[in-house]
Amino acid sequence: MLCFMPGVAFVPALLVCWSSAAFIISYVIAVLGGHVEPLLPYISDTGTKPPESGVFGFMINISAFLGATTMYIRYLILEKQNESSNFMSSLCNLITLCIGLLGCFGMGIVANFQELAVPSVHDGGALVAFVSGVVYITLQSIISFKSCPQWNSHSTCYIRMAIAVVSCMAVIPMIVCASLISIKIDWIPGEKDYTYHLVSAICEWTVAFGFIFFFLTFIRDFQIA
Repeated sequence: MLCFMPGVAFVPALLVCWSSAAFIISYVIAVLGGHVEPLLPYISDTGTKPPESGVFGFMINISAFLGATTMYIRYLILEKQNESSNFMSSLCNLITLCIGLLGCFGMGIVANFQELAVPSVHDGGALVAFVSGVVYITLQSIISFKSCPQWNSHSTCYIRMAIAVVSCMAVIPMIVCASLISIKIDWIPGEKDYTYHLVSAICEWTVAFGFIFFFLTFIRDFQIA
């Protein structure tokens, strides 16, 4: 099985590095090009106009693929561990995988349907990606506790649960505040609805990097699998 081949831990490591670079590079290009304000634009705003739109779409597509690959390997690892420990049902593991893959599909929609070109499709993909992602990491946190201490340390379990809780708390105001404002990328501090935009953007970046830090905790699991 793939998850028991040497060196498989490079997959979540690559996911973390690549996804971080995708967000940072598109942000830097957009800011330097004067397309967004430096103070906390939406992630999608940094990939709306060329040339950063091409970079954003390309890198997020690969991130979605790496995310799906990481989730599938995680699924295989849990299945193998569960054979000897029986700490959860296989159906729960499968459902968690499907929810995670749904989030990756949402990422693909975000990457390929730009915010200003087809806003309803883009926003729908973003909603699927963020909500599915939060549910996925929450379920993975619960599974980690169930497999502790044989397959996870207590510290890893608490770190994962803390990330999941923060992400859950952030995704709700992100969605609510985003629904109260119009679609635009040239936000100016002090204008109408700017506070809603700022709160929503802060929460969006929090959840996005919450996902990245969560997958960072998978590296150790993949090394010992």
